[in-house]
Amino acid sequence: MRPDNHSATLPYGAVQRTVVRWRDGQLEQQEDIIAEEVPVAIVCNGERFAVMMATPADLEDFALGFALSEGVIADPAELTQVQVRSHLEGVELELSIPPARAAALAQRTRRLEGRSGCGICGSRDLNDLLRLPPPVGASPGLSAVALDRALTALASHQHLAAATGATHAAAWANPAGGIQLLREDVGRHNALDKLIGAMLREQIRPDAGFALITSRASYEMALKAASAGIAILAAISAPTALAIALADSVGLTLIGFARPGGCAVYTHAGRYAGDPGERP
Repeated sequence: MRPDNHSATLPYGAVQRTVVRWRDGQLEQQEDIIAEEVPVAIVCNGERFAVMMATPADLEDFALGFALSEGVIADPAELTQVQVRSHLEGVELELSIPPARAAALAQRTRRLEGRSGCGICGSRDLNDLLRLPPPVGASPGLSAVALDRALTALASHQHLAAATGATHAAAWANPAGGIQLLREDVGRHNALDKLIGAMLREQIRPDAGFALITSRASYEMALKAASAGIAILAAISAPTALAIALADSVGLTLIGFARPGGCAVYTHAGRYAGDPGERP
């Protein structure tokens, strides 16, 4: 969703601001492109559930991905409507879900008030936080060549990051390493939720490729990926110990330090074929 007052010349999710730069011994006033970050309230059947700091782009994807990865719904069909309302102070996403889901949600102690860099702020109950999704399904596997291909192409798909230098990305690649979808946000969790929502809307099967993220692989990143049925998650930074434990438990192949020419496979390495001579 692009706000009505958003310039068509700017990348989606960016605004223009004046900045004073110091270069070559001189001060210069210039116009700069800045990533947007606003409060986004998630409201389920009239009851507020979460307030996240996010980039106000691809909000319908965000609503669907967040609802699924946070256990608000168990099936995409349960989210019957998303209404996006822009306010002076932020954006409100009104989700319509089945009454039974809303009743179960009301019993949860978790009320998220999340920062852009933190996906678990507001959790008051360890059982809410440390939930275990069902095991992920089968996957065609991932070759070193395919991972390198996706990593090499990643930057060319990150239009908002190229303009602002301030956003994370979550991408979906097919088994050959071709990037099919990519979503960006100031928050890494939000970017992954947006990707999950976009995959659901595009009816892309989570067992027919792999996810690639431009951040560390924290526990919740692994949890969100597994909740969506993604079997392979590759991160350009490191995983955490809890993310490794969760990935191992649910059958998720977790890859860290992914770079062209090398990576570290922490769990279920049987899906990864590191032979550089292999062709997908």
